[in-house]
Amino acid sequence: MSDGTKKVEKDHYLFREGDPPDALYVIKAGKLAVVKTKASSEIVLAELGPGQMVGEMAFFDGKPRSAGVRAVKESEVIVLPYKSLHAQFAQFPEWSKAIIRTVNESLRNANQKIKQLEKSDQEGELFPPHTITKLVSILNLVGTKYGKQSEEDKGLVLPGGVLRNYTIQVFQEPTHKMQKLMNSLMEQGLLKVEDIGEGRQKIVLYNPELLYHFVEWLNDWLFKKEKDRVTVKEESLKILQGVIHFCKKSTPDEKGLVKLKLTELQNESMRELGYLIKVEETLPLVELNLMGDHVIEESGVYSLIKIAELEKVVPFWSIIYTLKKIAR
Repeated sequence: MSDGTKKVEKDHYLFREGDPPDALYVIKAGKLAVVKTKASSEIVLAELGPGQMVGEMAFFDGKPRSAGVRAVKESEVIVLPYKSLHAQFAQFPEWSKAIIRTVNESLRNANQKIKQLEKSDQEGELFPPHTITKLVSILNLVGTKYGKQSEEDKGLVLPGGVLRNYTIQVFQEPTHKMQKLMNSLMEQGLLKVEDIGEGRQKIVLYNPELLYHFVEWLNDWLFKKEKDRVTVKEESLKILQGVIHFCKKSTPDEKGLVKLKLTELQNESMRELGYLIKVEETLPLVELNLMGDHVIEESGVYSLIKIAELEKVVPFWSIIYTLKKIAR
């Protein structure tokens, strides 16, 4: 800071949500975005340019910043420290102080109510199972009808505008849910989303066939009786992924079964996977019929694994748990 001004480089923050306040700022040049964090994303509340002010709310009550301010492009602001401003504010008539404080408190209360509503939305079930099947089906429908195979992208390119229209207008689902679903699929390597400017996105779908099977599997799972459902817990998912990793070292027999040496799995898992899988930790998977019974032989403990079944089920549960994580 020099001569009462401060430069903020592009994508750097003037201050972040929750920071202690010490000054307000008048934008001299550039553009700043007022942003709030929600889950793993950032929402832009407003964009401000030269002559506009930020950071004024905390002047009256000294509360932490209610939102962050980030530079959209290289910017410069005039810094007005609260200490100097308070000395001038003390000279105001009492009635004008009361009006300004009341307006400021009303804005604070409105922000707090918005935050509570956002929290309620997050605490509710953002993605009930039938919403998941619907959103994935929308992706597949738009991909099948309007998508174009791209050798360059090695996948199916979906038109973003058409996807948006089908999501909102045809199936009446909010776009933020579709965006969260796409974020989940991106984590699984099933989708790529690129911003191409002017609010447009390039969406590439890599494995529509898997998503078709996912919808069929989840729909079938939902309509089964509770006692007939096989539910894989999140903590069991890494174990199953490890089992698949070690099964791939062997060739399945004519029935599609791999004889997996569980003692080798335990001994080598930390080195090959970065986490330990104990033999006894696979017992719940035996109860779910995802693995065969443990058989003790002279050379160790073994289990027969139908590898094709695991390779089908594990990606499906990975999608569900990744989506739940993103929805938090």
